[in-house]
Amino acid sequence: MVNEYSKWHHPYKPAKKYDKKVAYFSMEFGIHQALKIYSGGLGFLAGSHMRSAHELKQNMIGVGMLWKYGYYDQARNEDQTLRTDFIEKTYNFLEDTGIEVEVPLHDNPGVKVRAYILKPEIFGCVPMYLLSTDVEGNDHISRTITNHLYDANELTRVSQSIILGIGGAKVVEALGGADVYHLNEGHGLPAFYYLRDQGVTKEQFAFTTHTPEKAGNEERDARHLNRCGFFGRTLSENELRQEMVNDGMINYTVSALRMAKKSNAVSKLHAVVSNDMWKGFEGISEIIPITNAQNQNFWQDDEIKKAWKTKSAKKFKDRKKELKNDLFDVVLNQTQKRFDPNVITIVWARRFAGYKRADMFLYDLERFEKLLSNEKYPVQIIWAGKPYPYDFYAIDIFNHLVNFSKNRKNLAVLTGYEIDLSKKLKCGSDIWLNTPRITREASGTSGMTAAFNGSVNVSINDGWIPEFEKNGKNCFVLPELDYKRPVWEQDEEDCANLFDILENKVLPTYYEKQKKWQEIVFDSITDVIPEFTSHRMAEQYYKELY
Repeated sequence: MVNEYSKWHHPYKPAKKYDKKVAYFSMEFGIHQALKIYSGGLGFLAGSHMRSAHELKQNMIGVGMLWKYGYYDQARNEDQTLRTDFIEKTYNFLEDTGIEVEVPLHDNPGVKVRAYILKPEIFGCVPMYLLSTDVEGNDHISRTITNHLYDANELTRVSQSIILGIGGAKVVEALGGADVYHLNEGHGLPAFYYLRDQGVTKEQFAFTTHTPEKAGNEERDARHLNRCGFFGRTLSENELRQEMVNDGMINYTVSALRMAKKSNAVSKLHAVVSNDMWKGFEGISEIIPITNAQNQNFWQDDEIKKAWKTKSAKKFKDRKKELKNDLFDVVLNQTQKRFDPNVITIVWARRFAGYKRADMFLYDLERFEKLLSNEKYPVQIIWAGKPYPYDFYAIDIFNHLVNFSKNRKNLAVLTGYEIDLSKKLKCGSDIWLNTPRITREASGTSGMTAAFNGSVNVSINDGWIPEFEKNGKNCFVLPELDYKRPVWEQDEEDCANLFDILENKVLPTYYEKQKKWQEIVFDSITDVIPEFTSHRMAEQYYKELY
């Protein structure tokens, strides 16, 4: 089967300033609720990038993986705690491109990789080439490589990187090749090794790093990777030693930084941290800041946008009430609790990881109980998010919140945190709570899309927030702590500061100074647009990285 997308093709003539051909590799993309090939923020970011690239008529394609079971479907056990379901997905809106390539993997000289196309007209993004090894002619093990996003088995994870990198590079070759190959995070690193051997120059490699600490960057045994086919061919011992860091290991980020002509971090603060973190390694590219952003057209509610543009407080309040009721229908359905649209609603929702501290309120139960029972300033709190299915510490936090909230009428924990629920939470919240340990959040983007919809950020001063915040005017920021202090001390003080800000600033303003609150809401939207929209970001990538 051959179609027009068997070669490099767009349904538009690329704008002149965006005519350079760019292939953007990412392990996950959050394009639409129906296409479940994402886990969290990395995917949401990549999805917004692909949408803006399409809207700006950029000459870009996306290269990703067609995950048969997605990440996982988040459900509940009988006692309401988290259950991870793995349900096979079939997508009749994807088409076979007819492109099939072979990738040597472990002892298999040719694992077949098939490319499927998500056409731009389906969801309004650039052409997306999604790779699958679930192909006739592959052995059973090979067919399972593209089953699960971020598979827990190490050999499978390595195989996934090789399929994305080398399989993706071969698919792009079949399309006619690209001028720039951009890796969104280091998962697709084998692409750089393979393409380098094909004569592609350093000037054509771009790399985005997302992780603000060394421990979070993938590192694997170099000889093991060599046996797996990670480098596109078997490297000699001398060649392998040139790639090694830290006692025979390959660090994906260091290798990508060395091979790329240009690299970027995902916020200004992250660029400072990253340049400092990697400066001891020879031959790495300078890391410039290109702050993450999100697609306004996709994430912002149209009526909220109109109310903001006309500065109509009444229209905003009326629409916000409707959006809160839409969200509260989900709360009612999942938890059998009726939430009140006239009560301030605080939402904590994002990827569930320990360092993000979803349970910060519970660090001081006495103050939390007082907050929950305050009749003068009533509150409602909603949590949502997906832990990694094998991160049992994060799952324990999630389940602890479920059990804690069961018999409290103004607390709810929601499951099914995917794009649709994420939209509802951002539109239906009054406060968007962000509580990572400082320096751990490279950027974060959920607060941007919440701000698009008039939800006010209450946040640690990390990631993108320092570039946005006007404390007390467009958001509320917790006092900055010394990140070198013991973790338990930081947790204790951040918790106390969070209660102080809510009790003394946020709640009195919301309930007693409604005009002032509305000014904060509108200023928040004004300050997030256009600076934190992915149109700015997509343009900046072409201008500064490509």
